[in-house]
This record gives sequence, C-alpha cells and structure tokens, in this order.
Amino acid sequence: MFYDPRTESHGLPHNPWLALIVPRPIGWVSTLSVDGTPNLAPYSCFNAISSKPPFVMFSSDSSKDSVTNAEATGVFCINIATYALREAMNQSSAAYPPEIDEFKASGLTAEPCRNIPCVRVKETPVSIECRLSQLITLTPSTGATCTNRVVIGEVIGIHIDESVLREGLVDIELLKPLGRMGYREYTVPPRSFEMLRPILD
Repeated sequence: MFYDPRTESHGLPHNPWLALIVPRPIGWVSTLSVDGTPNLAPYSCFNAISSKPPFVMFSSDSSKDSVTNAEATGVFCINIATYALREAMNQSSAAYPPEIDEFKASGLTAEPCRNIPCVRVKETPVSIECRLSQLITLTPSTGATCTNRVVIGEVIGIHIDESVLREGLVDIELLKPLGRMGYREYTVPPRSFEMLRPILD
C-alpha cells in the first residue's frame, strides 16, 4: 500500500503512522509550574539529538502543561520510564487539570533536582536535568493548522542509579526501559547485542 498523509486516507482501521517508528523511548517529563505545582507526563515523541554536547527533545501535540511550564521556568527534567514503573507512568498520562500534582496522583516521589529549580522522579534509576534551549512550532507545507511544538533541552545534569550499572556500563537488561510501540502497545528490550562499526581500509 501507499498513501500521501497530506491528502489521502490510509484506509486502515487505525492510523498506522506511529506503529511504524518503533520502539520509541518515553520521555517522562517533570516540570514545575510558576506557582510551584509539580507536573509529570510521558511523551513517546522523545529522543537524544546530540551527544557532544548532549541535547534532548520531546514533542507535544498541543501546548500541554509540560510545555507551558518549561517555557515559563526555562527548565525541565526527563525521567526514564521503566518496566517497574509502568503503572505509575500510565497513571501520569491521564488528562489532569494543571492544579493536580501527577506525582501524588501516581504514587511517586518528587525529588529536587541538583542543577535546576525543578523536580525529578525519585523512583526511576535515570533522570536527565535540562535547560530549555529552543521551542519550535511545526509548520506543515500545506498550511494546515498544527499545534505541535518541539521542546529542545540542553542536558546539564544526569542521575544514574548504580543498580543499573554492570562493569561500569549501563545495562539495558537491568534498566528495563519502556518503549512505545504502535496503538496502545509498549515493549521492554528483552536483550541487547553488540555490533562494531566497520573500519574501512
């Protein structure tokens, strides 16, 4: 099959688009509102975009609380959602009003960050403190209305619990990060394998 998503229907029972780009890591974004209310929400349109220096991005399909708070305060924190925290992550995805603390609603602990005036998920083994770098509004070539915004953050602090380290390396089988698949499906990497980049003569 082939279809142009700008002008044609896919003709399937459900939109296949996000079932094609899988698995997607989940950026569990924690922020504080200007009045100090903690906010926590998962985003599957999330990834690292550079390594030296490290930057990350997440994308929101509207100006949700995470984006509003990051824009207002200039900071946010990415927490890695793990298999052990899957129920709490799912609970935090509910459409709570801005005055509700998703940490409390999900049974999680809001721990102060080290380098930014924000909070992180104490229970997760990996948290990434970020300073807001850019906010980008997507602009379709068709002129169609688009509310999606891409949030880019400079990484200025990284928390790694030693429980996920093995011989000095982050072990994916110990970390058990959640990945988002298509539709309502999630996955956890069952195992990892190594491939060395070819060296050309």
